[in-house]
Amino acid sequence: MSAPRLYAISDLHLERAPNRVALEQLPAYPEDYLILAGDVCTGLELFVGAMELLSSRWRQVIWVPGNHELWTVSSEDRVLEGEGKYLELVRICRRFGVLTPEDEYAVFPSSDGGVRIAPLFLLYDYSFAPDGMDPEQARAWAESADTICTDEVMLSTDPYPTREAWCAVRCSQTAERLRAAARESSLILVNHFPLRRDLARLPLVPRFTPWCGTRRTEDWHTRFCAKVVVTGHLHIRHTAWRDGVRFEEVSLGYQRQWDRRRGLESYLRFIL
Repeated sequence: MSAPRLYAISDLHLERAPNRVALEQLPAYPEDYLILAGDVCTGLELFVGAMELLSSRWRQVIWVPGNHELWTVSSEDRVLEGEGKYLELVRICRRFGVLTPEDEYAVFPSSDGGVRIAPLFLLYDYSFAPDGMDPEQARAWAESADTICTDEVMLSTDPYPTREAWCAVRCSQTAERLRAAARESSLILVNHFPLRRDLARLPLVPRFTPWCGTRRTEDWHTRFCAKVVVTGHLHIRHTAWRDGVRFEEVSLGYQRQWDRRRGLESYLRFIL
């Protein structure tokens, strides 16, 4: 039996028909691990189908939420908002053995004795805006250039008073877990949103950055002994290096952003 491999992809956006077809045509990888770095889809029915299919074709699937999974959409069977929607997604994942940010970090076997895969759910707090702006100013700065994120009307923060408050709680809780895990092994950090502001580059919509992360995580790649950092959200696939750590943006994106003739398999990013 060959050693398992670790792949990653994000932003499958299965509400788009070409993306669903591509997923259905993806071959099985029964010995390998797959990271799903958020934005699988917006509806619960599609999400259930995706987790069922992928968990049957991979040895282990690891998922983190993007913003699209957390939207409250009219097609839901019942009203789920904010943290309630997130916890429902976690329950669905557990039905199919898919690991989430609420589960123990999986150990991926490697030549140096193993590395832990740490799925994160951190959200954002508008601090990727220019220096000195508070969240209200950041949103106004973006709107002045006709830029706004649909999250502002579709992503509830219930029971938290604001998105930045929810982000602060998630970052604090997660940092405590990572501190303990980093004492045992190196980590692969997986988050939907970029962990560093300098990696949130969006040439076509430069003022979208307030919805792209939090400055609280700028040094997490060094503070928590990261071997690789995996993210999505930007729909701009690339590899970057910071302080000797590899950062992988692994988005698929909307149908205009990838070549259907190549198939989904060619967009799986090899991690380890």
